[in-house]
Amino acid sequence: MSVYLAEFFGTMILILLGEGAVAGAVLKGTKSENDGWLTIVVAWGLAVTLAVYAVGRISNAHLNPAITLALFLMADFPKEQVAGYIIAQFAGAFVGAILVWLAYLPHWGRTDSAAKKLAVFCTAPAIRSTPANLLSEIIATFVLVLAILFIGANEFADGLNPLIVGSVIISIGLSLGGTTGFAINPARDLAPRLVHFILPIPGKGSSDWSYSWIPVIGPIIGGILGAWCFKALFVI
Repeated sequence: MSVYLAEFFGTMILILLGEGAVAGAVLKGTKSENDGWLTIVVAWGLAVTLAVYAVGRISNAHLNPAITLALFLMADFPKEQVAGYIIAQFAGAFVGAILVWLAYLPHWGRTDSAAKKLAVFCTAPAIRSTPANLLSEIIATFVLVLAILFIGANEFADGLNPLIVGSVIISIGLSLGGTTGFAINPARDLAPRLVHFILPIPGKGSSDWSYSWIPVIGPIIGGILGAWCFKALFVI
């Protein structure tokens, strides 16, 4: 398996399991309806854990353009692979979102709320405020990148790293995710939002394109700041 196929496959798993949990919690008539925020956050952490186990040994499991760009800025990732990784991540997220749609096919028509249908695919703020929403995504991704770089600077028992990374996702979701839904990953939000726009989902409403730039630009800025902070303060 090439590194690009690994990034595609890992990101597809991430979206399938993460957004699958959201679908189960918000769509009408599922056995897990109304499971709530804690279930969703833990599911995203477990999704990341499994995706990293699946492809970490092949591509190091970036699964996130913000991570790829941060590692590039740290001079830990070759520039000739940056575009290929990011394209693979967006493609994997796109396919993963389609699989979620297929997995919950009977439930779209039974769900009246257009907002809940959109929530399966992408994030939206609890209170809509452009500066505050952007800052939330910047801070959350800053923490994510710093945490991943901290993890990489330490040695753990074989096979433990994915569990630690998954725990970081859960921590960020519980502590910082309540404002915007913690996209912290441009591919995780933009590609599934495009899937929502394209697919024939009954009563789906708007894809909220006016907000779509925040879960893309915020994580990129946060990732860059996280990499710079680590390089300035923690690299010996």
